[in-house]
Amino acid sequence: MTGKERRRQLLDIGRSLFAERGFEAASIEEIAHRAGVSKPVVYEHFGGKEGIYAVVVDREMEVLLDRIISALSAGHPRELLEQAARALLDYIEDSTDGFRILVRDSPVASATGTFSSLLNDIASQVENIFGQQFAARGYDPALAALYSQALVGMVALTGQWWLEVQRPPKEEVAAHLVNLAWNGLSHLELHPSMRTADHPAPAER
Repeated sequence: MTGKERRRQLLDIGRSLFAERGFEAASIEEIAHRAGVSKPVVYEHFGGKEGIYAVVVDREMEVLLDRIISALSAGHPRELLEQAARALLDYIEDSTDGFRILVRDSPVASATGTFSSLLNDIASQVENIFGQQFAARGYDPALAALYSQALVGMVALTGQWWLEVQRPPKEEVAAHLVNLAWNGLSHLELHPSMRTADHPAPAER
């Protein structure tokens, strides 16, 4: 293997092991054993378990943040909600190990840690969008931060729950999230569904 190939192999093995056992239970010995190399090879590339873990977490955070930000790029406000909810659930489905790593040692409800930092980054992006929408509709833009934290927290906690139960189907989960966020408890749709650009959203509330 080239140095680049070996580094990628060790990262992939570390990612799988951290998702399976958590940071504390994982060991350099196990990573080296699964890679078929000696421990010094692992130390040479990353300096230790903390080095591998930091790179794995940084990669996962970048992937998830990019997905969410891309989903918030344009569209009707309801479509933005749908796209953001779907982006998170897509990530959980496509990168289950990565999501487990992010939430295992830094749960959604924690005030500190890598995942909380990531959620704050996402909430900042949502806050900017909310601020523009609030100002255009005559609401207090100062409340955009509160609403963005509430929305991001709701979606993230639901995503963590869905990771474990894997039901109902992903599209249905996203539709219900948007149903609550968009319509509120007093106007919930009985049978919510996702809308697309091909199916215009109803008149804004």
